[in-house]
Amino acid sequence: MDTNMNETIDCLKRHRSIRKFADKTVSTEQLQAILQAAQCASTSSHIQAYTIIRVNDADVRRRIALLAGNQSYVAQSPVFLVFCADMHRLALAAEMGGQPLEGGYMEQLLLATIDTALAGQNAMIAAESLGMGGVYIGGIRNDPQQVCDLLDLPPNVYPVFGMCLGFPAQHPETKPRLPLDIIFKQDRYDDSQDRERLDDYDRRVSDYYAQRTSGKITDNWTRHMANLLDKQKRPHMKAFLQSRGFAQR
Repeated sequence: MDTNMNETIDCLKRHRSIRKFADKTVSTEQLQAILQAAQCASTSSHIQAYTIIRVNDADVRRRIALLAGNQSYVAQSPVFLVFCADMHRLALAAEMGGQPLEGGYMEQLLLATIDTALAGQNAMIAAESLGMGGVYIGGIRNDPQQVCDLLDLPPNVYPVFGMCLGFPAQHPETKPRLPLDIIFKQDRYDDSQDRERLDDYDRRVSDYYAQRTSGKITDNWTRHMANLLDKQKRPHMKAFLQSRGFAQR
């Protein structure tokens, strides 16, 4: 069976993170097309609860790069976007509609965050369809309050992730994904064979890293997950989100 059924699926399956970019400008028209594609993503009840900020200021970019874990490509990529979950605009809309926003609910945090993620994925796919590449920057949540201050984000808005975009100056292999039988279940959650499937997946991931790094790294997926999840990860986020007006009830 031909799994590359059309150009769209083929584009999706070629996705990989790009961190080195060619000295080539992303045109205004190209960026506008990417943003318009982002806006076409599904949105819960048509709330469109996100705002996308392009950061051009070189000093602000350098500061965000440092906050994100000294990720130099944040400062160097042709385009750097910050995708924000935004209930602030919804508060304005509710006021204009004659009803105050009943805010602070956990469900609103989920809706806005999911809307933002869907818009971001559309933007990335659109960029890749134009021959570009990019990488998501979750590291902006390392110190999200400083990012808020740098970008003048009002209450009820928080930065979910950044995104570097541009034309690739590298062509890494795509990372092997989990076997479909692990992430796709029929009728019920049956994990009776997942351990054996993960053993096989570990071998594939280990081979991938060994080949990519000429043997310097031989890590596998389960060991990487164990090391990643055995410590606190951004424990400040709960208090930060509540300070922004989210997840208060």
